[in-house]
Amino acid sequence: MTSTSTSTSTPPSPSPGPLLRVRDLSVVFPTRHGPVRAVDGLSFDVPRGRTLGIVGESGSGKSVTSMAVMGLHTAAEVSGSVNLDGRELVGLPERELNRLRGRRMAMIFQDPLSSLHPYYTVGEQIAEHHRVHFGSRRAVARRRAVDALAEVGIPEPRRRAGEYPHQFSGGMRQRVMIAMALVCEPDLLIADEPTTALDVTVQAQILELIARVQQDRGLAVVMITHDLGVVARVAHEVLVMYGGRAAERAPVDDLFAAPAHPYTRALLDSLPRLDDRDDLPLRAIPGSPPSLLEPAPGCAFAPRCPRLAAGTGGERERCASERPLLAGPSGRPVACHFPAYEGVAS
Repeated sequence: MTSTSTSTSTPPSPSPGPLLRVRDLSVVFPTRHGPVRAVDGLSFDVPRGRTLGIVGESGSGKSVTSMAVMGLHTAAEVSGSVNLDGRELVGLPERELNRLRGRRMAMIFQDPLSSLHPYYTVGEQIAEHHRVHFGSRRAVARRRAVDALAEVGIPEPRRRAGEYPHQFSGGMRQRVMIAMALVCEPDLLIADEPTTALDVTVQAQILELIARVQQDRGLAVVMITHDLGVVARVAHEVLVMYGGRAAERAPVDDLFAAPAHPYTRALLDSLPRLDDRDDLPLRAIPGSPPSLLEPAPGCAFAPRCPRLAAGTGGERERCASERPLLAGPSGRPVACHFPAYEGVAS
């Protein structure tokens, strides 16, 4: 293709339904100790113009999920279905995936300094990204790079396009990564901990930038984070992960108002509150995350569950031996035998 701008390209007609549809996704890494099931039967949808926040502790499978959607796992066995606008990505040849990455789907990584090449200017790197996908001439790609830097709020974009990554602050480098992700106008944006190691003010600016671009372009966004404050700020729907599995999925307001899974409740309770007394200790979740080498036959959260500790012998036996399925009323499924909100059958 020899188009001179992105406006001359003809994107494929959107298919009905969610832009991203993930079904029964599993990711297994072979190790010398045995297979590690980092993601185990995960399903979710992301419509256009909406943000799905995926939250959980470190090791819950959040980033592994995002890498699987992008087709970036080379040493893992990936099964299930990842469907982008009607096209199946699992099992797609690497050449076809390369055409889709950047053009139809893009990812913002949590460490922009390690994601940017230190020997090339930021303008060169963004322009090269545009040239690869559109075959545009150098001058055209250069203009698009400058426009992209301006769009994400970098002052003096023409001058700064000629600077190197080390000449930018952490927040500005993250803006460069967003510009690179958006320069080819993808339909799906995955942001993996995009505000890690940034101060609170810069975090707010980055989140506002992503929200504005989403509103302007109608992007589907997957926000990977461990920060529930980020989720409350930007997400429309939340998927809570634990031990590689889905624990709960809900609209963001419903999740914060009435968490149904005891793990979700424990996450919310661990947050400091403005009305807490100064002499009260922070509330931590007791115990340790589950082993992914030897997954428990029942509920992965059972050994740490405060509700189960006060339950009957029959309840404890069921949770320890029977894996709960993600089920419940429309829009509020939860993987718990004894969910905490009304209207869900045990």
